[in-house]
Amino acid sequence: MSESEHRMIEILRILSEQEKPTGSKLIADELKNKGFNLGERAVRYHMQILDEKGFTERIGNSGRKITKQGREKLEKGLIYDQVDFIYSRFEEMIYLTDFNYMTQEGKVVVNTSTIYNEESVDIIKKVTGSGLSVSPYVNLNSTSNDGKIEVTTLCGTTIDGVLLNEGIPSQPKYGGLLKIEDSEPINFTQLISYKKTSVSPLDAFSTKGFTSIMDVLENGDGIIPANFRLIPGIGREKAANIINKLDKIGIGGVIGISDEGKDILGAPVPRGMVGIVVVGGITPFCAVQEENQDIEIRISEETRDFTTLYPITSRINPVLKEVQHVPRPKISFLLSKTWNLIQQVNFDIEKRKGDIISNVSYMDKDDIDRALDIMEETYNDNPKYINPYYKIINHPTDDSRIGLATICSLSIDGILIDNGIMSNPKYGGLLELTEPPLFIDLISYNGSTEDPHKLFIAKNMTSITKNNGPNKILASFKEIPYISREQSVQLLDILNNVGFSIYKIGKPREVTYNAKADNYNFGIVTGSGLNTIGAIKEKGIKVKVKAIEKLLPFEKMNRL
Repeated sequence: MSESEHRMIEILRILSEQEKPTGSKLIADELKNKGFNLGERAVRYHMQILDEKGFTERIGNSGRKITKQGREKLEKGLIYDQVDFIYSRFEEMIYLTDFNYMTQEGKVVVNTSTIYNEESVDIIKKVTGSGLSVSPYVNLNSTSNDGKIEVTTLCGTTIDGVLLNEGIPSQPKYGGLLKIEDSEPINFTQLISYKKTSVSPLDAFSTKGFTSIMDVLENGDGIIPANFRLIPGIGREKAANIINKLDKIGIGGVIGISDEGKDILGAPVPRGMVGIVVVGGITPFCAVQEENQDIEIRISEETRDFTTLYPITSRINPVLKEVQHVPRPKISFLLSKTWNLIQQVNFDIEKRKGDIISNVSYMDKDDIDRALDIMEETYNDNPKYINPYYKIINHPTDDSRIGLATICSLSIDGILIDNGIMSNPKYGGLLELTEPPLFIDLISYNGSTEDPHKLFIAKNMTSITKNNGPNKILASFKEIPYISREQSVQLLDILNNVGFSIYKIGKPREVTYNAKADNYNFGIVTGSGLNTIGAIKEKGIKVKVKAIEKLLPFEKMNRL
């Protein structure tokens, strides 16, 4: 992002915070407070450009207002801020919670989703009655005659707010998926950190296919959404007492509380801290989705007065057993699992031979010819952004299935490291091919157990093959120490000529395609080998997407 564009984004941000039309003097003053030394004349010049682009509009002599298009631009243009915004948003909700469990009055945090029939209401009642929700207190609001019902449920962040009001700092750490066997919570299978992501963790796992809540209700086995937070160990007894009192008035969902410094359900608990696991507030909504009912799920939107909610059911019969505090395998985060693979990359740039990291995704054998045609067409349409290498792999156990291996972008980190350059994979993202291209979503590799690109494909967020509007493709952002930039540029140019997808080499302190490297580092943006797999899925072929699977010799791969 250029300095001029950065200024315009900041102007849009200032306008978005104003309720009334705003003049150039106020904008210039606000910019100065943010470190931009821009006079009124320069502000008016930038405002004229924003008017021409449709991002702002002039309101007589009163000044400018941001338009809907401008707000959309702002949301995309500040994604490097959004990766911190999700956590700060939860901190804001925690602070605004002033619910008093003694008087049962005050503001609580809520999620509001939209359903479209009474059958969905019955599913929500069933899940809530099983104890797989934070609270039976909801608000049902039929907004029109088309059957649309706005359903507001209580969010587990309310518990964090109550604890803070009682002097116990509660830190939201992860949202994820929790495995249940024989009605007993066993361990987390996936986690995403609330920090360094532009996608709310439970939102990332809210797509159909990730959860099996109704199976838990019916036979005791399945996967449910859950959140994990930490509190100081000294506050454990007081927190447990508060949680017990909340549960008695209908605010619950706490699955387990760890002992001090002891991991719980595979989630790491540092020394001196205590972990608390709470069922995800979106659990009833995910169950509606599992039953093939239309629903629009939204997460942690606002605070609302508790008195606006009422019980959707009067009987709660919890289906989950108590957590057994026995050792469980500690969940491993993505980079922890892949550093050993990264170190084994030994691709020789001169000989164009050696091992790279591959993704291997599987589909029916009958679909392979069409899949290869889609991959070739996708590459021919956009060779600058699509990696052309692939290899057909036999399925290890099923003769009716076939695998497609593609080059994982972490191979580039391995190649650089093998040549003495430290490369740190920072984000997996969704890149919109505007001019210039911009990341519109980012998830930290360091805070996720799942490959971000796999999540974006699962949520149907890509538009790799579609032509109605800018394409949205998968890309990664890496950071490298500035001292090694000259050598890095030489190697990356060679890799780009070989066919590895290198989109952009940034400069120090530059916002590169909307992502930001730490000080004394520069960023590079690379393409994902899963772009061709995402294209196959977009065209209707059923494919089991797998990421960061195994090492493969580059010289054995085919080229589209």
